[in-house]
Amino acid sequence: MSFPLLTATAALPAVGAVVTAAVPAARRTAAKWLALLFSLGTLVLGAVQFVRFEPGGARYQLTESHAWIKDFGVRYELGVDGIGLAMLALTALLIPFVILAGWHDADPLETHSSRWRPTQGFFALILAVEAMVILSFEATDVFLFYILFEAMLIPMYFLIGGFGDRAHAQGDEAAATQRSYAAVKFLLYNLVGGLLMLAAVIGLYVVAGNFSLQDIVAARANGSLHMATSTERWLFLGFFFAFAVKAPLWPLHTWLPNAMGEATAPVAVLITAVVDKVGTFAMLRFCLQLFPEASKWATPVILVLALISIIYGALLAVGQRDIKRLIAYASLSHFGFIILGIFAMTTQGQSGATLYMVNHGISTAALMLVAGFLISRRGSRLIADYGGVQKVAPVLAGTFLIGGLATLSLPGLSPFVSEFLVLVGTFSAYPAAGIVATIGIVLAALYVLVLYQRTMTGPVKATVQGMADLKVRELVVVLPLIALLVFLGVYPKPLTEIVDPAVKHTMSDVQKKDPRPSQPAVEAAK
Repeated sequence: MSFPLLTATAALPAVGAVVTAAVPAARRTAAKWLALLFSLGTLVLGAVQFVRFEPGGARYQLTESHAWIKDFGVRYELGVDGIGLAMLALTALLIPFVILAGWHDADPLETHSSRWRPTQGFFALILAVEAMVILSFEATDVFLFYILFEAMLIPMYFLIGGFGDRAHAQGDEAAATQRSYAAVKFLLYNLVGGLLMLAAVIGLYVVAGNFSLQDIVAARANGSLHMATSTERWLFLGFFFAFAVKAPLWPLHTWLPNAMGEATAPVAVLITAVVDKVGTFAMLRFCLQLFPEASKWATPVILVLALISIIYGALLAVGQRDIKRLIAYASLSHFGFIILGIFAMTTQGQSGATLYMVNHGISTAALMLVAGFLISRRGSRLIADYGGVQKVAPVLAGTFLIGGLATLSLPGLSPFVSEFLVLVGTFSAYPAAGIVATIGIVLAALYVLVLYQRTMTGPVKATVQGMADLKVRELVVVLPLIALLVFLGVYPKPLTEIVDPAVKHTMSDVQKKDPRPSQPAVEAAK
């Protein structure tokens, strides 16, 4: 029996969560190092998967399959295609930076020694989320995926509600109330979506007789499984609603600004760069593959919702006074681009959407973590409380600028490649939608550059006069992310060569072909 690499990659952070949580309370530093080591070990196993994956090989590779609940046809089935592997690699890559960035976020409060922040629990919860997210990217059994999809809400609830900004943590009961509200709102929204998905999962079992994604797709392809049109559409809506909440998509997005605003910066990165990607990934893996006809039926409405997300999120970002909420609304706009690319139903659009998931994760992590370092120094999230930071902390300002430029998809940085592909793919199939989407690019430049101008340029405010520049640990967090943004912006081939074959399989599942480009000049010449 070959080594179960997929199980090991998910099991390592799960074991790390248990070990970290079991460290004695007085050994906080040891718990931090253990969490970091387990996350680095997971990154190594993810790299091994990346190396062993054959882009031209089988659709799902490194597969594992074992009986689990035989009476209900539930199996422990794992496998990665190019899209799942890209998302797994993103998760394994970001978690060590999240841990390093949050190194002191759960330390005991200095001025309130009686109030103990459970350091071990904070890092154990991060590792638990990593384990569940990785396994969800690997799961090819629908029921197994559903269990993970719901279970990851529990550690995220405690991370949002139990750990807030250091600036607001010391004796501020109002801030604690806001954190609790944000955590409950996050949980309720996602639970409602999960309950609808559960009903759809049960319905799928009634129709198909099992939960295996590969078996159901194969049965549909060879004609041995037929779904009535109305049945397929209802099942699709049950799955899509849950994924649209998680993604998030307008108008199911309202939990996101609260959650990201009240969480610590590393946890905010965990939300939008890692956990939320499960929603958009699942649209590609489950909605399109299991319900191809219903996906095409719903496409016009979903495209409209995606366009609203793009413009609405960008407009609200322009008007924000809170740095973290601005980044949250910018992410809403970016998720609109991702969903637009998925449901444009073109090769360029879906390849761009997958790359967008990866590149948005890296760029948002860079911007949000630097914003977190900035906020921890000043003790305020309000843009108006800053000014002239680049004169007293030039490295912090410079990295903040690069993260912002990546967010607005500047050519030469990796998000540009993905946004360009999404727009090309959308233009070729839905020109009007592509034109509207470009407005989001203009608005992105506006909210990023205005944010930088108001916080980093101009006269130095007295409140930031003695602000320290980035320290060694913070540079270790930020510089690799910036290097990745540049590298993948110049040379995206390592991602595109594993993503493109998986996208072609998905396009085949929905029986869609790329629109043939019109060539009036060539036709006239003939």
